Amino acid sequence: MNFEKKIRTEKVIQFGEGGFLRGFVDWMLQKMCDNGSFDGSVVVVQPIEQGMCDLLASQNCLYTHVIRGVEGVDKTLVDVISRCVKPYDDFEAYLALADQPEMRFVVSNTTEAGIVFSDEDKITDAPPKTFPAKVTLLLKRRFEKGLGGFIFLPCELIDRNGDNLKKAVLSYADLWNLGADFKAWVEKENVFCNTLVDRINTGYPKDEDMQLGYEDKMVNTSEFFHLWVIETDYDIEKELPFSKAGLNVIVTPDKLEMYRTRKVRILNGAHTSLVPYALLSGLDTVKSCIDNETMNTHLRKCVFDEIIPTLDLPADELKSYADSVLERFANPYIKHYLSSIALNSVSKFKVRVLPSILEYKKRFGKYPETLTFAFAKLIEFYRTDMTNDDPDVVKFMKSATVDEILANTKLWGEDLTDMAEEVKKNAN
Repeated sequence: MNFEKKIRTEKVIQFGEGGFLRGFVDWMLQKMCDNGSFDGSVVVVQPIEQGMCDLLASQNCLYTHVIRGVEGVDKTLVDVISRCVKPYDDFEAYLALADQPEMRFVVSNTTEAGIVFSDEDKITDAPPKTFPAKVTLLLKRRFEKGLGGFIFLPCELIDRNGDNLKKAVLSYADLWNLGADFKAWVEKENVFCNTLVDRINTGYPKDEDMQLGYEDKMVNTSEFFHLWVIETDYDIEKELPFSKAGLNVIVTPDKLEMYRTRKVRILNGAHTSLVPYALLSGLDTVKSCIDNETMNTHLRKCVFDEIIPTLDLPADELKSYADSVLERFANPYIKHYLSSIALNSVSKFKVRVLPSILEYKKRFGKYPETLTFAFAKLIEFYRTDMTNDDPDVVKFMKSATVDEILANTKLWGEDLTDMAEEVKKNAN
C-alpha cells in the first residue's frame, strides 16, 4: 500500500489489533478525523505474545475497512493507527506510552477472558500476564510522572466491563502495595466507562478479491450496522464528538444494562450456542448455518423458545431485535467464520448462554432442552483439536468428565452439577 499517511497527535492506547477494534473503534475514529471533529491517532498494544502487529506494521499500520450489505458497499482507508507496541518484545516502549501527556483514551478488546485478576502477577513481571495488570503498571508510571488520568472504554463483552477493570486495577494496587495516594488518583483522575458494542466484524476476507486495486493483507470487513452504548456521567462527546460524525453511539448515565442484556443474550448467545455444534457438523460460517435447515432450526429454538422467555423487556421489542439479528446473520456479504467466534468459547458460554439456562430453570422449573444440548456440544467440541482457548482450559476440558466439568466453579462461577443429567443426554 503506497499512501501518504497523515500525522496526528497520539491520543489513544488500544489493547488489541484484531478485526473487531479495527472495524469498530478505529473506523469510528477515522470517520471523526475525516469530518474534522477529531484529530488524534492510535497506538496499538499487542496484548498477547503472538499477534498481528508485525503484519500491520509492515504496511505502515494502514488498512482498508470494507462494509457490505443490502445497502451496498463502502470502503474506507483507515490511517488513524500511528504505530504498534509489543510489550513482550519491548516492555519499556509500552510503559513509555504513559509518559505522553496527550494520551487520553484507552480502548480494549481482550475477549471475555481478558478482564481478570490473578494474584500470580508480580509487579516485577515485564510484562505481567493479565490485561488489568498491564494497565496497572501503565497507570503507576503515569501517576509517578504527575500526569492526568485516562478515559477507559473497554469493549469486552462482560457485565460492567469498566467497573470490573477498575476493580481489578485497585486489586493489583493492593497486591503490590502501591499506596493510598495511587489508589485515590486512580479513582479521581481516571474515568472507567461501562460499554456495550454491537457490530458483526468478519475480519480478513479469505478467498475473496476485494477489488481494491492494491494489496492489503490487513483488509477488514463488517456489516453496516453499528452501535456503541457508553455508560458514564462524563461528557465524553466534548472530546470524542461521535454525533458530529453521524455515528450510532449512545452516551447514557444509566441505561446500558437494558441494551447489554438484549444484545449479549440474543446476538452473542445465538453465536455461542450455535458455533460448537456447527463446527462439529462441518460448517464454516454463520451464513452457512442460516442456510442449513438443522442449524437454522436449532438457532431459532435457542433464541425464540429459550432465550427470549428469560428476558423482561417487551416481547414485541425482543422478537423484533431477534428478527433483525437473524437478518444480519443472513447478510450474503458477511463471511463470519465460526472458527473466529469460537475463540475462548468456555468463557463466552459462561457470559452469553449460561445466564439464559439458569434463568429458564428458575422461571419454568426445568432446564431448556436446546441450550443444554448446546452445552453438551460445547463439551464435545473441546474434546477435539479445533479449540482456541487458554491452554489450561483446553487441557482440563479435553480430559475431564462431564461431571467434573460441570462441577468446576472456576470455569462457571458456580457448581452446575444439578444440570448434569440434562447435559449428559446429548454428551458424547
